[in-house]
Amino acid sequence: MNLRTSAKAAVAAIALLAAQPVLAKVTAQEAAALKDSMTALGAIKGANADGSIPAWTGGLTAPPAGYQSGKPRPDPFAADKPLYEITAQNLGQYTALLSPGQQAMFKRYPNTWKLKVYPTRRSAAFSQAVNDAVIANATTAELTPDGNGVINATRSIPFPIPKTGVETIWNHLMRYRGETSERNVKQVTPTPDGAYSAVQFAEKVLWAYNQQGATIQSINNRLAYFIQEVTAPARLAGTILLVHETLNQAAEPRNAWTYNPGQRRVRRAPNVAYDNPGTASDGQRTNDQLDMFNGAPDRYTWTLKGRQELIVPYNTYKLEGTMPVGDVVKAGHLNPEALRYEKHRVWVTEATLKQGTSHVYAKRTFYFDEDSWQLLVVDNYDSRGEIWRLSEAYPIQYYDQALFWDNVHAHYDLQNGRYLAFGIKDGNDYVRFNAPMSTGDFSPESLRREGTR
Repeated sequence: MNLRTSAKAAVAAIALLAAQPVLAKVTAQEAAALKDSMTALGAIKGANADGSIPAWTGGLTAPPAGYQSGKPRPDPFAADKPLYEITAQNLGQYTALLSPGQQAMFKRYPNTWKLKVYPTRRSAAFSQAVNDAVIANATTAELTPDGNGVINATRSIPFPIPKTGVETIWNHLMRYRGETSERNVKQVTPTPDGAYSAVQFAEKVLWAYNQQGATIQSINNRLAYFIQEVTAPARLAGTILLVHETLNQAAEPRNAWTYNPGQRRVRRAPNVAYDNPGTASDGQRTNDQLDMFNGAPDRYTWTLKGRQELIVPYNTYKLEGTMPVGDVVKAGHLNPEALRYEKHRVWVTEATLKQGTSHVYAKRTFYFDEDSWQLLVVDNYDSRGEIWRLSEAYPIQYYDQALFWDNVHAHYDLQNGRYLAFGIKDGNDYVRFNAPMSTGDFSPESLRREGTR
């Protein structure tokens, strides 16, 4: 199927879904809270009962002194001191504020793992245009009957006042991450003793849904266009992955191609989805764990549990490339001295594998930041009901772009003592936004050109 035929099929599929009955959206009266007691994204503006989570006052919207475009972003909270540290010895005082997976890390690494907990900084902020789009979505956006698609939404999260679990994962999938992005970053998969060889990635994304003026109808069922090239080590260099990420993957599965430099051929890659191993991951990450979760939600039953106060990674500017990679990557886990944790309110959703489907994770519990809908923590369970992997995202407010996104995310295997961290940087790595791109840059033909240049 060529791109033109694929696009026509996508439009037809969306038109068919749009004609079907859909799940109820919130009322105008409910949505009015997004301009009053809630933020535009549905977070509670006010502080918590004891003030340990402060009121949201607009987030971080301007770069700090010393910021230079193209350089690692300075830490605007560098003067903050930890309030306390959580260790295996005092864990019992904090279990109510930690997920089961977070607690399991202390049992696996009692002598080396700790959480340095800092004052809570509600830094997440978006532009007025994005906020306006979210408020409009609140009264128009709807799920398709099977929950595998969204209609009548634009630019950012569709469900700021979620009523169901599957709405929360769609908020994460459709959250605003700029109109285009470029990353030059490393992925590491250390052995239990800490030895690793970094894999270098060059990645470009055109976020079709995030474009100014974009609608579900205008994007032809394409959430994003994604291309990722391995540039080191030499044995892997030149491998390229191209993905057209579809919105409703039940109607039209994601389209993926790979370029193999040894064969000098472009091939379809239908297995780039679900629990198949991620690129160069050494089996430490599934495809749907890039960006904490991506792809179709159709293999799980999603149950919304509500809000909870949790100690989570937040404002981790030390991972912007100012620390040597060898100081960040340690045996068993990232260096706790490079991480920052804060207490925040999160939305909690449990995903349980449906009967008749398959996935290596039988259950997953997702913890979403209420201020941004960035997934911060995921507990991943095996078929025995035991914690297998803890996933954590280490986010920052990209104050030069008015968006909130992780700069590194890690998946800690509590059974084999290994982990994968994606997004590790040295001083030459970067994350940039809004470079000119077009859909023509993301065609199979462009993949061939990239591979042979």
